[in-house]
Amino acid sequence: MPAKDLKSTTLSSLFWKLFEQGGTAVVTLVVQVVMARLLSPVEFGVLAIMLVFVNVGNVIVQSGLNTAIIQVPDASEADFDTVFWMSLAISVVLYVAVFCLAPAVSSFYGMPQAVTPLRVLVLVLVVNAYNSIQEAIVARRLEFQKTFRATVTAGVVSGSAGVVAALLGGGIWALVVQQLLQQACKCLVLALQIPWKPRLRFERDRALLLFRFGWKLLASGILEQGYQSLSDLLIGKVFSSSELGYVSQGKKYPFALGAMLDGAIQPVMLSAVAHVQDDAARVKRLARRALKTSTYLIVPAMTLFAVAATPVVRIVLGEAWLPSVPFVQLYCVVYAMLPIHTTNLQVLNGMGRSDLFLRLEVVKKVVGIAILSFTTFVLRDLHAIVSGYIVVALLCTFINASPNKRVIGYAYLEQVRDICPAFLLALAAALVAWPVSLLGLGDLPTILLQGVAMLVAYVGLSALFRVEEFFYLLDTLRELRMGRAG
Repeated sequence: MPAKDLKSTTLSSLFWKLFEQGGTAVVTLVVQVVMARLLSPVEFGVLAIMLVFVNVGNVIVQSGLNTAIIQVPDASEADFDTVFWMSLAISVVLYVAVFCLAPAVSSFYGMPQAVTPLRVLVLVLVVNAYNSIQEAIVARRLEFQKTFRATVTAGVVSGSAGVVAALLGGGIWALVVQQLLQQACKCLVLALQIPWKPRLRFERDRALLLFRFGWKLLASGILEQGYQSLSDLLIGKVFSSSELGYVSQGKKYPFALGAMLDGAIQPVMLSAVAHVQDDAARVKRLARRALKTSTYLIVPAMTLFAVAATPVVRIVLGEAWLPSVPFVQLYCVVYAMLPIHTTNLQVLNGMGRSDLFLRLEVVKKVVGIAILSFTTFVLRDLHAIVSGYIVVALLCTFINASPNKRVIGYAYLEQVRDICPAFLLALAAALVAWPVSLLGLGDLPTILLQGVAMLVAYVGLSALFRVEEFFYLLDTLRELRMGRAG
């Protein structure tokens, strides 16, 4: 694809991906706020345990093979069909396994009420076998407006159903209904927009080719999700369900904010890199732009969230959730480093280097499990456990970046120099915004005034010091506006 056409398509895709992530975040926030006020921390803790099995299952069903479809240059509808039947078979096997294990899981964690909800919730794995192909087709064609429509519609429908179930006293079932309907509705809306429908065909040779690429990403995904889930499993066992609920809520909102911003840029970059993977210089330019832009947006957002965490939690979730404030702040630090992780990993995916991707995951998980084990079994402190994730995230910035010096000539120190302005500007802006909390204003005025102070300081300093990302974003907005007007 010519550079001009690729840039135009990428900008258009980025526009729709931002709308998708933003729309989803707004709908999800409203739903989660209502649900948090209707349900207890214990019920959210039970959900966190159940989602461990769903999330690990989703990695097995979705990761690897659908990324292979995006990356291979000659993917056909026969490939889509082949991967779908493989994913469907895997999802059914996983569903049966979790169905049989549900009583043992519930007994181990002392949650007898979770047996049937868990068996119903894991039905989402079967739905996601179909959705994984839909998502791959959208990403391959850079048609993210279709995902926008599906995701926002699914959020509204599932959120409404979940809230109604909670109001009717559904308890944990309200959360199950919301999770299951969200994926089913998204799948249905995408099916109305994408002409592909599965056919009864399976090409063994293509399956082997795609699997040779995808199995490494699959193994990497299992390592990553298994590591993330291990924390919930340990907290749920060593501590109480309510404490797990506080940690889960503390992680959820910084993660959602990071996913909204970084998640809009990185999938588009993966598709763009896959189109120019033979030109390392162009890939490096794409990677630098994605890293710098994503960091410039995410770091101040996380900084503001950390500064205003107490009034935000009190006004949004209520007094009962104030113990989650320290976890919100700690996870803001963790997810401020998200862009350097995802940018480097997406480059390896787009370049077809799943071998390096897997090696990195093995190294990172050894480091992460060692720190998690120490904070859980030696220190036995929830705040230490989450603080340990900050140490892991910092170490992993170097681990994730190290191969790309060789692959595309983008060294770690060069990446650090590229993201330093955003961190320094965010710190300076936070020093301007933080004193507002000392004025004794109400929660809402404090949040609004801190937000305004942070924005004015961050943008003002960016303009004053001629920060490249600031002017790039202004130029991009002009291009998008002119493109839409044209």
